[in-house]
Amino acid sequence: MSRPALPNTCDVIRPTAAATSISKWRNGAVLLFFFTFLIWSYRGAEIDLLQLFSRDSFGQILIYFNKLMPPDFSPNVLHEAMKGTIETFAISFMGTLLAVAIALSVVFFASRNLIFSGLLYEMEPKQGWKRRARMVPYLAARCLLNILRTVPEMVWALIFVFLVGLGPFPGVLALGVHTGGVLGKLFGEVLEDVDPQPIESLQATGASRLQILFYGILPQVLPQFISYTLYRWEVNIRMAAVLGLVGAGGLGQRIHIAISLFFEQQLLTLIMAIYILVTIVDYVSAYLRRKVL
Repeated sequence: MSRPALPNTCDVIRPTAAATSISKWRNGAVLLFFFTFLIWSYRGAEIDLLQLFSRDSFGQILIYFNKLMPPDFSPNVLHEAMKGTIETFAISFMGTLLAVAIALSVVFFASRNLIFSGLLYEMEPKQGWKRRARMVPYLAARCLLNILRTVPEMVWALIFVFLVGLGPFPGVLALGVHTGGVLGKLFGEVLEDVDPQPIESLQATGASRLQILFYGILPQVLPQFISYTLYRWEVNIRMAAVLGLVGAGGLGQRIHIAISLFFEQQLLTLIMAIYILVTIVDYVSAYLRRKVL
């Protein structure tokens, strides 16, 4: 009885060597593309590091820093800083709540696994007019969320300033609309990763859609929903201070006035107020996220 022929060692090594060579060429091409794109972006952005770190630039920074010192702690300035801090906090808080309401009202229609099966419908439809009909709310919800988060907060603030006038209210609307689109996207990704087994088990027992929502879906997604909301609240605190530059109230509006009137010492006081507010909110948000998770 003859032994089976063993494969030639060269025949085994050659494909591996060829694959390694192709992989090296591919990696080299990727690196070349990356560095080409980096150089193109560097030139396109007109970056001038020599000018940034020149002696004249540092001199101008020192001159302006000397104008900021010392901060103005007069009673009137402190009162305005405290009032602006409260407005900024309220804008970010109410804007985040509005964003959560917008996201939750749209996200269940923007999740593919829920719009075709699970919560909203008993079973996935076959190809035909029923499936195409269910695509309408799905695509509409996706397009709405894309529009809301594509337009920046500053642009939304300008639009709402023209609609409702100056003050904190347009800032709340701007943060709520933009962040609603962002949270809707994040919530939708969480919903599409839910475990389908609890949903299927509840459906098998004849549970209603509301029962499926409260007992099959929310226990899985609620911690991440809260975590994303708290993170976006941190972002909105910083953004609320910037929206005031276009008349949306808060510390940003007072900073814009201080810069326009060359009140540098008052400007430093307002910047310090922003730093204190952001630091407090960061610690509170991090603590709440740890408790939730």
